[in-house]
Amino acid sequence: MKAAPARRLRCSFCGKPDKEVGRLLAGPKVFICDACIGVCNGILEAVPATFAGWDAMSDEQLLGALKPSAATVDGTRAVLQSQVETLRRRGVSWEAIGSALGVSRQAAWERFS
Repeated sequence: MKAAPARRLRCSFCGKPDKEVGRLLAGPKVFICDACIGVCNGILEAVPATFAGWDAMSDEQLLGALKPSAATVDGTRAVLQSQVETLRRRGVSWEAIGSALGVSRQAAWERFS
């Protein structure tokens, strides 16, 4: 009897295969890689656990939240760039990428090429 091919694991968030990421953390039918965990941690650091709104925070607290917020944006941007680069290597058109993002082909090309 022929053995079934091994199933390749992927991060459920960025889509990278297990061979391209450090480690994958498993959940019920999902996996998350180190990089995506870092993005999630940045989001959690940016918003206090007992968030009562930006107006309830002092100037110092808001200033302290800027760096983690910027890191979250940078991390999310890096994940998106990686996804687009993977799609392009697979030969997916700028038209399809733009459509998936809700922008024109030209806008997708200008943003990610």
